[in-house]
Formats: sequence, C-alpha cells, structure tokens
Amino acid sequence: MRDLLLQCAGLATIAVALTHGILGETKVFARARIEPERLRTLIRLVWQTSTVAWIGGGVLLIATPWMASEPARHWIIATLACVFAFAAFANAWATRGRHFGWMALSAVVAMAIAGY
Repeated sequence: MRDLLLQCAGLATIAVALTHGILGETKVFARARIEPERLRTLIRLVWQTSTVAWIGGGVLLIATPWMASEPARHWIIATLACVFAFAAFANAWATRGRHFGWMALSAVVAMAIAGY
C-alpha cells in the first residue's frame, strides 16, 4: 500500500507541475509586462525550472518502490516532502489561500509521508 501511495504522489506531482507550467504561460506571463525583454525571458525560465524540477521529483517518487535501497527511499521521500511542503506553504501564503496549488501540493506531501 505504501508503494501505491508513493506512486500516486508521483503522478499527482507531475500533474501539479504540468498545471503550474501551463497556467504560468497562459495566465501569468500572457498578461505580465516585464521590461527589459531579457528579464522577462529570465523570469519565465526560472518559473519553468520549478516545473521541470517538480516533474523530476514526481518521477523519483514513482520509481522509489523499485529501488533496492531503503536509505535511498527515505532520503528521496524526506527531501521531496520538505520541498513540496515549502512550495505549498509559499503558495498558500502568497495567494492568501485562494489558489488550489497549496492544497494539491499538501496532498502530495501527505501521500509521500504516508508511503514513507
């Protein structure tokens, strides 16, 4: 059961990351006026870096049950739970709880910890 929870956490992480990337491009940067253009490109790339990193974390959570190392399992889960918990907290604080991202990331953290 704990392996299934980790894999669900990984799939949810990838879904959250893809949503984050798509909403960033279609809602945030479509309306944002950032000058100079070079700075706009930099901010977009930094935004999408978190998208790629979260997808990588999701892949690790999905692959963790097949790893033969129990210490690797624990370190992957502990590290990603901290990363996603911080992202959930930052999202909730920055949006005053009005954005669903913090709830989705909190669910990922709960599933990952339950699969520990």
